[in-house]
Amino acid sequence: MAAPILGAALGAAAAYRAAQGLGEAASTVAGAAGGFGDALNRAVRGAIQTGHQADASATAALTGTGSVTDVVLAISRAELALQTATTVRDRVVTAYQDVMRMPI
Repeated sequence: MAAPILGAALGAAAAYRAAQGLGEAASTVAGAAGGFGDALNRAVRGAIQTGHQADASATAALTGTGSVTDVVLAISRAELALQTATTVRDRVVTAYQDVMRMPI
């Protein structure tokens, strides 16, 4: 039963990495020294960093030192990271609920 849950989580982590342009495969994420928890921690930190970059880009555009194209790209990346984090959260909650429904 743990294999489908782990497979879904690794698939979500791989999708996040692909969206961030890192291009690491799910097998690399699974074989990381810290395991899934560390991979998830890095993914969350990456999403937060992407949000900060979007904020900085928007601020630069408002002050006249940045371009609108950079703002649109940064905000699109931040939106994609947020959607990915939401999807991972939903899958984790669903997996937890499936485990809790299992008969003893």
